[in-house]
Amino acid sequence: MEHNRAKALIAKYLSGNCTPEEKIIVESWYTKELSAREDQLPEPDYDKLEQEIWDKLPQQKIGQTTKIWPRIAIAASVLLFLYTGFYFFEKRQRPLQTAQSIKHEIVPGSTKAVLILGNGKKLVLNNAKNGLLAMQGSAEVQKTATGEVIYTNTEPGTDVPLYNTMTTPVGGEYRLTLADGTQVWLNAASSIKYPTAFKESERKVEITGEVYFEVAHDAAKPFLVITGKQTVEVLGTHFNINAYPDESTVKTTLLTGSIRISSVGKVALLKPGEQSQVNERGGITKLDHANIEEAVSWKNGYFRFNNENIRSVMHKLSRWYDVDIKYDGAVSDEGYYGTISKYKTISEVLEMLQQTKGVHFKIEGRRIVVTG
Repeated sequence: MEHNRAKALIAKYLSGNCTPEEKIIVESWYTKELSAREDQLPEPDYDKLEQEIWDKLPQQKIGQTTKIWPRIAIAASVLLFLYTGFYFFEKRQRPLQTAQSIKHEIVPGSTKAVLILGNGKKLVLNNAKNGLLAMQGSAEVQKTATGEVIYTNTEPGTDVPLYNTMTTPVGGEYRLTLADGTQVWLNAASSIKYPTAFKESERKVEITGEVYFEVAHDAAKPFLVITGKQTVEVLGTHFNINAYPDESTVKTTLLTGSIRISSVGKVALLKPGEQSQVNERGGITKLDHANIEEAVSWKNGYFRFNNENIRSVMHKLSRWYDVDIKYDGAVSDEGYYGTISKYKTISEVLEMLQQTKGVHFKIEGRRIVVTG
């Protein structure tokens, strides 16, 4: 069945105008896809359309006695994906191509980072042994068995703090606990510069890339996060900053507490559930209802796409899998919705994407060629 016929059929189904035979086609397709693809199904945020779909879905699978009513979100996601362009009657899927037989699968990123000490010495953390890594003034720097670096100030107030920098490569991530107890998660291709102890009247760090913070509360010492375009001031709260230099805006998303964003004389106050976006000229836009799950999905181990086109999707994948992306011809701007584990191999991720839209991939070493 062609794409337009598929969309027309779903429109008839939603309006209640399907013939009995057409209802069987849609619902049996849903049943088949549910069992085959349950862990891959997208999760669109169209609440109204979900309700329309479920108002019309039967409580029994066609030809079976197993109840399907409890699987509301899954079914709604299946039908919505079909409605937005899934070629569900295509008899043969175009297989994922490789330039030759894959001898070395492209695996996902992992826990790895480099720690630059106050004297310039570099420690490759994924190769370092657990335990004491260094003494930085009065601060002990420890690596845990779970792959985290923790700073402990053994003699508060006795020396001038040094500055350390942690950087993650493309395809890396790492976790850090600062001397004040603030917990930090670094996404791929990110960095944070920080003092080994907070001696001043404020706690100040500098970041690039994407970093999630759970700031330890200290009313006497505000916590400042500096990026190239903005300053974020907090007392104690949870928030995410996406400040990659190749993105057009810096996005700050607040989960708990409150924060103040300042950029070239402009100021915005955020409450939980809100997001600020700072553009290249320093202008601030505030979203009252941010997609929190999407903003912190990387920290929680998955990619979450909410109406993102293929170029945006592949840009995120390239950072995590350390691959180059090439486009061969025009590709659709249709939006992708869904959740995919970031710990799957690149082939598994591409297979999922290829099955849901009119786009195809070819793997050539560490390059992925995208065609429409």
